[in-house]
Amino acid sequence: MPYDFELLNVDIEGRLAVVTIDNPPINLITPALYAELERLTVQLKADPDLTVVVFKSADPDFFLAHFDVEAILQFPIDTAAEKDGELNLYHMMCERLRTMDKVTIAQIEGRVGGGGSELVASMDMRYGVRGKTKINQMEIPLGILPGGTGTQRLPRLVGRGRAMEIVLGGDDLDAQTAERWGYLNRIFEADEIQDWVMDFARRIASFPVSAVRLGKAAVNAAEKPLAEGLLEEAYLFQRLLRQDSAQTNMRRYIEIGGQTRQGELRVNELNEQLGE
Repeated sequence: MPYDFELLNVDIEGRLAVVTIDNPPINLITPALYAELERLTVQLKADPDLTVVVFKSADPDFFLAHFDVEAILQFPIDTAAEKDGELNLYHMMCERLRTMDKVTIAQIEGRVGGGGSELVASMDMRYGVRGKTKINQMEIPLGILPGGTGTQRLPRLVGRGRAMEIVLGGDDLDAQTAERWGYLNRIFEADEIQDWVMDFARRIASFPVSAVRLGKAAVNAAEKPLAEGLLEEAYLFQRLLRQDSAQTNMRRYIEIGGQTRQGELRVNELNEQLGE
C-alpha cells in the first residue's frame, strides 16, 4: 500500500510505519497539511499489514505548532452557531487515531500546540525530551477554545483540574510536568529518545498481531462503564485464546523457562523472545 504525500514522509519497516512531519518553517497545520494528515489516518486505518505507527517531526524544535490561524479566520461566521448531529472531520481524524487497530505513538521532541496537541492527545502514547518538549493550548488567549477534541480528551488524560490549567492558562506545559501529569508517558534526553521509541515500537510490532490489536481495543473499553468494560475484556480474551498464535506462544513461553524461578526473574527477556 503506497503512502504518497508532500508534507509527510512514511517509512515502512515490516509491521511498523514511521511518519515524519515536514512542513517548514514550524510544522503549522495548514489546510494542505491537515488534508494530508486526514488522508493518512484513513489509509493507516485501512492498512492490514501494520500494527504500530510512530509519528515524529523533521524539525526537532516543532512537532506541530497549531492549526493555521489565518485559515480559522476564513471559517464562515455569517449564520448562527448550531450544534452538529455528528462529529466534524477533525474530531473524526483524532478519533481514528485513538480507535484504529494500530498502536499510535508520538515522539515529541519540541513544541506541540493547539490542534497539534489535540492530535497527539488522541494517540495511544506520547514521549518527550527533558527541557525541550513543550505543550501549549493557545486558543483561549485568541478568544476561541480548543475545538479539535482538546476540552474532552485532556480531562480524560490528565484530570479535570489540570486540563483547566492547560486549556484556560495558555501557558507552556514543560516536559517534566507533562510527564508527571500523565500527558507524556516518559521523557528522555535529546540523544536518547529516538533509539528508545524505535526499540519500543519494534518490540510491540514483533508480538502477535491479534493480541496487539485487541489489547488496544480492551484498554479503550475502559472509557465505558466498568461492567461494560469488563464484559468486553472477557470477550476479547476469549477471542484471542482461540488464535493459533496464542496457543503457540503460550507453549513456547513454558519451553523457554516461563513459570520457573530463574525464568520469571527475567520475564521481560522471555517476552522479547516471543516476538517474531
